[in-house]
Amino acid sequence: MNKLGIISLSSLLFFACNQQNKETVEVSVYNATKAENVIVPQIISDTVFTFENYKTNELPLNWSQYATGKKKETEWKVLNYKGSNVLAQLSSDNPNYHFNVVVFDKFQAKNVELKVRMKGIEGSMDMGGGFVWRFTDANNYYVVRANPLEDNVVLYKVVDGRRTDLPLVGKGKTYGVDDVTLGGGWNTLKLKVVGDLFTVYLNDKEIFQVKDNTFENSGKVGLWTKADAVTYFDEFEVRKFGEL
Repeated sequence: MNKLGIISLSSLLFFACNQQNKETVEVSVYNATKAENVIVPQIISDTVFTFENYKTNELPLNWSQYATGKKKETEWKVLNYKGSNVLAQLSSDNPNYHFNVVVFDKFQAKNVELKVRMKGIEGSMDMGGGFVWRFTDANNYYVVRANPLEDNVVLYKVVDGRRTDLPLVGKGKTYGVDDVTLGGGWNTLKLKVVGDLFTVYLNDKEIFQVKDNTFENSGKVGLWTKADAVTYFDEFEVRKFGEL
């Protein structure tokens, strides 16, 4: 796999350099289109984080970590895994109702597409993980996660620290979907957020949609694990859409 650090996906590039890390971020602008009163969101930026140019054994620069629950410990670091850098959640002794979160501080969005490769390494109470978006603080955000222990994918809202699973469009309250097989290898999770509609994909297949308007404003995006899940993340893609 060709690793290029943070890879831009369009033709306009700018660089932010410091003594520890080098980031390449790309901004691309396309015109929104209208047809029959349907507005296609404007794509305004694409970025891929591969973590190759971040220092290992440290929390990446411009990222912040948080914990939801009584125990406030979490440990996110860049590791070298089989010759490539990954972002890892390493805290393995957290209680069951404990959420580990890391967010990128230099980005805010309401409408966004997120994609990541993830691998559950260990965990007896929980494994795997997923995305957070419209993140306000450690106790208020949306999250979708894939859990190899349960072979399911579930989307929640976290309000004042309390997590609630949300009903699926056309299916109601099902606790996500459980007809998936995650196994012990790498899986690709993807999420598309436009307004109050959230579409979830697993390994390039759409698996469900959720509609919710609890958090309507822009917020930060990032990654999430629960309890004692030790999980590796790579190729975190962020695509921001213009506000509708």
